[in-house]
Amino acid sequence: MTIPNAGARAGKERILVVDDEQNARVALRTILTEEGYEVAEAADGEEALALIPGFAPAVVLADVRMPRMDGITLLKRAREQGSDAIFCMMTAFASVEAAVEAMRAGAENYLVKPIDVNAVLVILEKALEKLRLQRDTANLRERVRERYRFHNIVGDAPELQAVYEVVKRAAPTRATVLILGESGTGKELIAQALHEESPRADKPFIKVNCAALSETLLESELFGHEKGAFTGAIGRKEGRFELADGGTLFLDEIGDISPALQIKLLRVLQQKEFERVGGTQTIKVDVRLVAATNRDLAAEVKAGKFREDLYYRLNVVAVTLPPLRQRKGDIPALVSHFIDKYSKAYGKEIRGLAPGTLNALLSHDWPGNVRELENVVERAVVLCKGTELTADDLPPTLRGPRPRERAPGALIPGATLYEIEREAILRTLEMVGGSTSRAAEILGISVRKIQYRLKEYAAGGERGHAAEPAEGAAPGKTGEA
Repeated sequence: MTIPNAGARAGKERILVVDDEQNARVALRTILTEEGYEVAEAADGEEALALIPGFAPAVVLADVRMPRMDGITLLKRAREQGSDAIFCMMTAFASVEAAVEAMRAGAENYLVKPIDVNAVLVILEKALEKLRLQRDTANLRERVRERYRFHNIVGDAPELQAVYEVVKRAAPTRATVLILGESGTGKELIAQALHEESPRADKPFIKVNCAALSETLLESELFGHEKGAFTGAIGRKEGRFELADGGTLFLDEIGDISPALQIKLLRVLQQKEFERVGGTQTIKVDVRLVAATNRDLAAEVKAGKFREDLYYRLNVVAVTLPPLRQRKGDIPALVSHFIDKYSKAYGKEIRGLAPGTLNALLSHDWPGNVRELENVVERAVVLCKGTELTADDLPPTLRGPRPRERAPGALIPGATLYEIEREAILRTLEMVGGSTSRAAEILGISVRKIQYRLKEYAAGGERGHAAEPAEGAAPGKTGEA
C-alpha cells in the first residue's frame, strides 16, 4: 500500500490505483502524477478498502482479478461503506459478461489491458467531470434550501422577497396579520413562518379552516362548549382559543364566517376574553391571531358582508401573496424542491428535467398556483420511467408543442441570438436544479435578467416586446406584501 506524501498540494484530484501487478501500479502512478493527480496504490481489494475512507479518492482504477478481494467485490464493499468514488475497472481478460457485471455493480467504465495511456486520461477526465457535476448539484441543492426556503417557502422573486421582509418585521410583534392571496399560494406556510419567527415559537400553533365547518360547529371549535350546551355535547370541550393560549391561532378562510361569529371574534380581539358555548365563565387568553382569505375583504365590507370594525382589527399588518403566474421565475426552484421531496417519498432516483419540460411548465398559467404545481410534479414523479421528468410525464394539458430534437451543436446554424440565449438559459436551469443564482453565475449574467427572461418565455414573448431591465437594476417596488 502506497499513500502520497502528506505535503502533497491541496486541491489535486485523488486517484486510487488497485492492481496486484506492481509494475502496472508504478507505471500508472508515474503517468498520473505527471498529469497533476494525487495518487495512492493498493495491491488488492482488501488493502484498497482499508485505504478508501482516509484517502477519499475521486476515482478508483481497479483490476478485476486480484487475490484476497477482486475488483467487483471491492466496488460493492466501497459502496456499502458510503464511498461516492467513481470506479473504472481494468482487466487483461476482456469479455462481454465481465463488462456487464462490472457495469451492473456500478462501474463507470471498463479498460482492457495493456492499458492505453491516452484512453486512461480521457476516461479519467470524463469521470471527474461527472463527479464534479454530481457534487455541484448536491451543493447547489443545499444552497437552494438555505437561500430559497423560508420555513418551506421556495422562491426568490422580488414579489416574494417583499413578503419575506414583512414577515420578518411583523413576526416578533403581537400584531394581528391578515394574509391575502389566491388558493394554493401558500398562505398557511406564511402563517407558520410568522409563528416560528416569533417569541411564541415554543408555544402552540393551532389551525382552523373556517370554511370547512358549519356556523354551530365552528363556534364550538373556536370557543369550546360546556356539557349539555347542545345536542351531542356530552362533556366540556376546550376551544381552539384556549388550546392556543400563549401561542398563535391561524384562522384560514376568515371571509367565510357568519355575521354572528364575526361579532364574537371581534370581542376576543378587543378584550382578549370569551365564554364557552353554553357557559357563563369568562376565559381570558393571550393569543396572537393570524387570519387568511382568498376573498377581497375590502369589497366584502363595502357589500355589507363583512364587518368593517373586524376587518380593521384583522388588517393591522397585511401580507399579499402573489399568484404563481406573477412569479414564474420561481418555477424552476419550486420544481427542483418538489422533485427532491417526492423522489424521496416514492423511493425513486430522479435528477431533474429532460430538455423541453421546463418550457412546458413555464407556459402554463397555474390557476391553482403552487398547490397545482406540486400536484403536477408529484404525478410526474410517480409516472416517470427514467431519471429525468419528460413532457410525457406531465398532464396532457401541460405538454404543449414538442420541442424539436436537435443534434449537439445544431442549434446555432439558422437560429436567432434570442433562440440561442433561450436555449442556454433553460438548459442551464435544468442542469442546476432551478437555481437562478447558480445559472446566472454560470452564464455570466444577472439573476434579474434570468427572472425577466423567464417571465418573457412564459408569456411567449420575443426580445423587444418589453423594456429589458438594466443589468444589476434593483427590482421594482411590488406594492404592499
